[in-house]
Amino acid sequence: MIDIDGSYGEGGGQVLRTSLSLAAITGESIRIAGIRAKRRRPGLAAQHLTAVRAAARICDAKMQGDTLGSMMLEFIPGSAVKPGQYTFDVTEAQQSGSAGAMTLVLQTVLLPLALASAESQIILKGGTHVPFSPTMTYIEQVYLPMLRRMGVKATAKLRAWGWYPQGGGEMHIKVNGNGKINGITLLERGNLQQVRGLAVVTELASHISQRMANRAQNLLHQAGLNAAIQALREKGIAPGAGVFLTAEYKNSLTGFGGFGRLRLPAEKVADIACRQLLEFHHTGAPVDEHLGDQLLLPATLALEESQYGVSKISTHLTTNAAIIEKFGLARITVDEAKKIVAIAPIRVNLS
Repeated sequence: MIDIDGSYGEGGGQVLRTSLSLAAITGESIRIAGIRAKRRRPGLAAQHLTAVRAAARICDAKMQGDTLGSMMLEFIPGSAVKPGQYTFDVTEAQQSGSAGAMTLVLQTVLLPLALASAESQIILKGGTHVPFSPTMTYIEQVYLPMLRRMGVKATAKLRAWGWYPQGGGEMHIKVNGNGKINGITLLERGNLQQVRGLAVVTELASHISQRMANRAQNLLHQAGLNAAIQALREKGIAPGAGVFLTAEYKNSLTGFGGFGRLRLPAEKVADIACRQLLEFHHTGAPVDEHLGDQLLLPATLALEESQYGVSKISTHLTTNAAIIEKFGLARITVDEAKKIVAIAPIRVNLS
């Protein structure tokens, strides 16, 4: 059994998710202590518990410690990963419901299912656009397209928007398991092709989304960027608002967002998203700091070596690299001066 310190490095949920993904893929049993020890509310929250149970379902794992608030988990896979039809609902993890980020559940099971031998269909329910987590727009427009370049054939369709704290969102994912992931080399991003954007509201007046769209479009045009921002009033069970921007470069993609909240003007929401995108744009890096972390696992499971440059070496990335190396699947080198990450897989056949 591989022992993992959940308080290591960044000490958050990434340690848990990476460990669960690799346990399901390799069949290795794991014991995690100190889960999310460095968070204000440590232990398994609703989205983390849902991720644990989702990982267990796809490989018939036996578990101890799979309860809300638990800081210890034993996870013993019982079979190879099974492709199929799955529904994972974050709201079921606690009696009062939850808007926990379904994206974190998806990132736990996606690569194990991508390495399986047949197609899987996943329905996810809960929070689709939640602060401090990848949004489903980012997953749909940045993460999955970048994985498709690596041979991971997965598509996503948003059915309903779910904001924090009410949730109620729904996403449908199709994963064409093919058992093969290719490496990626991304050291130059190339010229900016365009910025696409969504200014979205649910259960709010449509003029709010239009104001967000106008502000974002104006700011990006003033900065000399080619941008097209669409204002939308979408389906959701509760009021919510946000601006979500995707920048498409010749060789790479990135995305940023801003969330509305009470007494925050629509224009300020657009300001937040635009400031993040422009800050990244001026770095000249091919990969944003969040994608830099998220590419580690698929690169570890790839057939060839990978290398890419990032805008920032985050503690998320260095923590994730250390957890991956505990499974003996790759040698990961992080050049903090040049901001280049290199991954050399050790085992190349995990199907």
